[in-house]
Amino acid sequence: MSTKSHWDKIYKEKSPNEVSWTQELPVTSIKFFEKFNIDKSSPIIDIGGGESRFVDYLIQNEYKNISVLDISINAINRVKDRLGKDSDSVNWIVSDINDFNPETQYYFWHDRAVFHFLTEKKEIKRYVKLVNEFSKNFVVGTFSKSGPLKCSGLNISQYDKDSLEKLFCDGELSINDYEYINHTTPFETTQNFIFCGFSSK
Repeated sequence: MSTKSHWDKIYKEKSPNEVSWTQELPVTSIKFFEKFNIDKSSPIIDIGGGESRFVDYLIQNEYKNISVLDISINAINRVKDRLGKDSDSVNWIVSDINDFNPETQYYFWHDRAVFHFLTEKKEIKRYVKLVNEFSKNFVVGTFSKSGPLKCSGLNISQYDKDSLEKLFCDGELSINDYEYINHTTPFETTQNFIFCGFSSK
């Protein structure tokens, strides 16, 4: 099964309370985002948005230039249904991150739980290059070295502050904040994440 088929199947068959990544409110993402004081009209992208409510927060707070990327059209359609008319203000991008070719530089690039699914060196290298070239500010939330070894039946990569800094700060970015957090899943298990914020040097 292809990666796209895998995620389309999940978002077709499972409800939010049946997948581990669901958050009623993406508190940590919002906290990191608010530290950057992003202008309301600046381009923002949420990578692997899935059914995340980060886009809801952005719309409710009157950000005007929002893009959401996800590999699954089923995930995007669910969010569009949830948002109703508000979805018309969002640029929806159906794409595997490995195939994504940005057409603009984003003032804020957000990724909660996509990056750790990249396990091949060439995929990781390409992602790092994209972030350095096409973002001014970047927040990543990814499984820590105390987190799971798999998610949704797929192998993942684990990180800590030093390994993320080594990857992303070799180019245009420098780290400005990080935090380890425990995410409680809808089925009451705990997953440890590391969130890191970066800005252009």
